[in-house]
Amino acid sequence: MSKRKSSPISDNTNKRVKPAVEEDVEDENVSNGDQEDPLPNRQLPCADEVVSAGIVESITLKNFMCHSHLGPFTFGSNVNFVVGNNGSGKSAVLTALIVALGGNAHATNRGLSLKGFVKEGESSADVSITLRNKGKDAYKPEVYGPAIIVDLRITRDGLRTYKLRSKSGQLVSTKKEELLSILDNFNIQVNNPVSVLTQEMSKYFLHSKGEGDKYKFFMKATQLEQMREDFTYIKTTKHITEDKVGQHSEVRLYDLKRKYLEKEDRYKNLASFDEMQTKLEELQKQMAWALNKLEEAERKYKQIQEQLEGITQQVQELQPKCAELKTVAQRQNTLLKSKQEVLQRSIDANRRNLQTMESSRSNRLRRFGEHMPTLLNAIQEAHRKGQLKHKPRGPLGHLISLKDPELALSVEVCLKGQLQAFTCDNHEDERVLQGLMAKVFPTGRRPAIITSQFLPSVHDTRSRGVNHPEYPSVLQALEIEDPVVANCLIDQRGIESILLIKNRTEARRLMQGKNPPRNCNQAFSKEGDQIFNNRSYTAEQTRANYLSGDVEEEIRCVEILSCFSVSCGYSLCACPFIILQEELSKADQEVMKCKHHKKHYEEKRSAHLRNIQTLQANLESKEQELQATEICPERLEVRRTARSLDSEINRLKVKITTQQEQQGDREEVVRQYNEALENYKNMAQQMKNLTSFIKSLSNVMNHRLQVYAELKKLLSARCKYYFDSMLAQRRYTGSMTFDHKNETLSISVQPGQGNKADLSDMRSLSGGERSFSTVCFVLSLWAITEAPFRCLDEFDVYMDMVNRRISMDMMLKVAAGQRFRQFIFLTPQSMSSLPESKNISILRLKDPDRGNNPQRSQDEDQ
Repeated sequence: MSKRKSSPISDNTNKRVKPAVEEDVEDENVSNGDQEDPLPNRQLPCADEVVSAGIVESITLKNFMCHSHLGPFTFGSNVNFVVGNNGSGKSAVLTALIVALGGNAHATNRGLSLKGFVKEGESSADVSITLRNKGKDAYKPEVYGPAIIVDLRITRDGLRTYKLRSKSGQLVSTKKEELLSILDNFNIQVNNPVSVLTQEMSKYFLHSKGEGDKYKFFMKATQLEQMREDFTYIKTTKHITEDKVGQHSEVRLYDLKRKYLEKEDRYKNLASFDEMQTKLEELQKQMAWALNKLEEAERKYKQIQEQLEGITQQVQELQPKCAELKTVAQRQNTLLKSKQEVLQRSIDANRRNLQTMESSRSNRLRRFGEHMPTLLNAIQEAHRKGQLKHKPRGPLGHLISLKDPELALSVEVCLKGQLQAFTCDNHEDERVLQGLMAKVFPTGRRPAIITSQFLPSVHDTRSRGVNHPEYPSVLQALEIEDPVVANCLIDQRGIESILLIKNRTEARRLMQGKNPPRNCNQAFSKEGDQIFNNRSYTAEQTRANYLSGDVEEEIRCVEILSCFSVSCGYSLCACPFIILQEELSKADQEVMKCKHHKKHYEEKRSAHLRNIQTLQANLESKEQELQATEICPERLEVRRTARSLDSEINRLKVKITTQQEQQGDREEVVRQYNEALENYKNMAQQMKNLTSFIKSLSNVMNHRLQVYAELKKLLSARCKYYFDSMLAQRRYTGSMTFDHKNETLSISVQPGQGNKADLSDMRSLSGGERSFSTVCFVLSLWAITEAPFRCLDEFDVYMDMVNRRISMDMMLKVAAGQRFRQFIFLTPQSMSSLPESKNISILRLKDPDRGNNPQRSQDEDQ
C-alpha cells in the first residue's frame, strides 16, 4: 500500500495479538485499564531518516487567492505551526500546497475551478514549493540535487503549467508526468484526507453524523477505496473480455473453420492437376531429345575434327621445348649439389640447438603439481559421464596468460594461492571434485576449491575498477578467455582494483602521494613488491614459477624455424631444377597423350562418318525440332519413338485444359487456401491465449481479493487499537465498530472512567470532547498510513483549553517519535504555551490589512 518501509508507529512485541475473525462486523471494546501507550515505545530514526525525501522545505505564493505575495515560508523538518488570525493566509498556504502538488480545485474546497485562485485583477498566479530530495528515497539526486523546486503558474483561463527545477534553479522538466513520478516516489497524496485535512473535509467526514461518512473517510485514508475501485474496473473489463471471447468462439471461429475446409477441398483437387502437368513436362523433354540425336552426331564430328588438329599442332610445338629443357636441367643439377652442402651444415646446427632445448623441456601444466595432468583427466572423464553439472575450471593459473611477460613475477605474487585453485559452479560439483582430488592426491597439500555460480559474461567493473592512463590493472594485464575464471579472480582477489607498476619508486610515489588513483587499494611492482597507501612489503619470491615463458612454445618455434630453413633452402636450390624436370616430364606426357588421342579420334571419325551417312536422309524434316537443349538442358536416355511421344502429349494437353476450366486459376486457389488456413490458425490461437489470460486473471483476482479482505481487517484492527490507546491518555473509554458489509463505522466514547455500558455516540459529546475524539481518530489513521508530511487545518477549532492541551501533547508526542516525518498544523491560536524544542517551528502570519495587500512575516522558534 505504501512505498516507504518505515511505519509511523511500530508494533510492539508486547502488544496484544488480535485473532483474525471471519464475521463481516468487527467490534472491539478495550477498557482503558488494559491499554498501553504505544507512543513512548517508538524508536527514534537514524540520522539519514531525519532528512527523508519528500518533506516541504519552503513555499512562496504570488497573486494567489486574495494575497499579492506570501512567503517564502521555510518549514522545519519535523513540527511546524502556521498561526495567524482569519484572513492572514493560513488556508491559502494549504490550498497552494494542494494545487501545486497535483491536486484539483475540488480537493481544496475553495473553488470549483483553478482560475478562481488567481487574484482579482491579475493575469496569473504563481506558487513555488521546494521539496527535500535527500536520503535513500531521493528522486534522481544526480539531476535535481538535494532539493526539487516545483513552480506552478495558473492563468486567468484556468490553465496550469509546471516547471520542475533543480536545487540550483536549472530547469529540468515541464511535464506533469515527471511531477507525478516525483509524487509517487515520495508517496505524496494531497487528495488523501489523512495527508492533508482541510476544514471542509474535516466537517464533512469527521464531524458528520453519518456512520457511512466515517467509513468512507477510513477507506479513503487507507487507500482501500482506490483498491476497491481498481478491482471493480478489472472485474468489469474481465467480463467484457469473456463476452467477446464467447461471441468469437461461437460465430467467428466457426465461420473461419468452415471457410478453411471449403478451400482445403479445392486445394486437394489440384494434386491430380499437378501430376498431369509434371508428366507433360517430362514427355516434352523426352520428345526434345529424341529429335536431337542427328544434330548431336554432327556436332560431335566437328568437335573431334577440331581436337585432332589442335593435338597435332601441340606435338610439333613441344618437341623443340623438350630438348631445351633437358640442357637447362643438367646445368641446374650441378648448381644444386653445391647448395645442398651449405644447407646440410645449417640443418645440423639447428638440430643441435633443438636437442639442447628439448633436454630442458618441462610440461607447463606440471608446474602446478606433478599430479595435475592426472587430475584434469579425471575431471574430464567425470564430466563426460555426467557426474558434474558444470565442468570445474582450474588450475586458474593455467587458464590465464600475460600480455606483458615482464609482469609475470608481480602477477604471481598478487594472485598467490589462486593460481593452483579450482572453481566450481555448485556444492555438488565441489564434493565430486574433492573426491577426485582425494584419489589423485592421497597425501600432501591439495589445491583450493572456490565455489561460485558460473556466469556467461564478465562482471561489469567500470564503476569500481581502477582505470589509470599509464598503468594497467591486473585484470587489464591478463588475457582471460573464460568469463568464469575472470569473475572468480575479480570476486576472490579484486584484480580490477590492483595496479601493476613496473618501477617500484614510481609505484610508491603514485600510491603514497596525496591523490592516489581512484578505486585502487594496492599496487605491485615488477619485482613483486606490494605497495599500499600507507605501507609496502618486499616480495620474498625472486622469479616466476608458474607464469614464466612457455618452453613448449619456444621449442615449437625453433622446430618451425628449422623446418622452414630446410624447406626454403631446399626450395632455393632445387626449385629451378625441379621446375625444369617437371616441365620436361609434362612435355613428354603431352606428346604421348596427343599421339594416343590422335589415333582414338581418327577411329571415332570413321565411325561417325558412317553414322552421318545413315541419318542424312532425315535431316531436312527435323531441322525445326532440334531445339531440345532449350527445353531440357539435362540429357535424357529416350527409348520411345517420337510418334508415340507426340500422341501422348496431345492427349494430356486436352485433359489439362478441361480440368483447368473447371478448377479456375491455380495460383488463386492456393492463395485463398493459405489465407483461410492462416486466418483460422490466428483466430484459434487468439481465442486460446485470451482464454488462458482470463483464467490466470481470475486466479490472480481471487487471490488479491482475499489479500484485500485480510488487509482491510488488519487495518481495522490496528486503527481500533491505536484509537483506544489515544483515548486512554485522557482516561476515556471508547469503542470503534467496523461493519464492512454495510460499510459503516460507529464510534462511541465515554469521557472519564466509566462503565462500557455507558458508551455513547460522539454526537452526545461536547464540542471539545468530540474534537478530541476526532483527533484520536485522525492519529490512529496516521499510525496505519504513510506520507512524508501531514497537514491539519484548525484541528482545535472546537476544543476547550484542556482538550486542546491534551490533543497538542498527543500530536507532539507522535511527532517526536517520527522525526523522519513532517507535520504542519494551521491554527488561529498563538501557540505561546508550546514547549521549547529544536524540532518545533512556528510561522506567524501578520493580520491582514483590509486596505492593502496582506504581507507576511515569518518567525521560526527553535
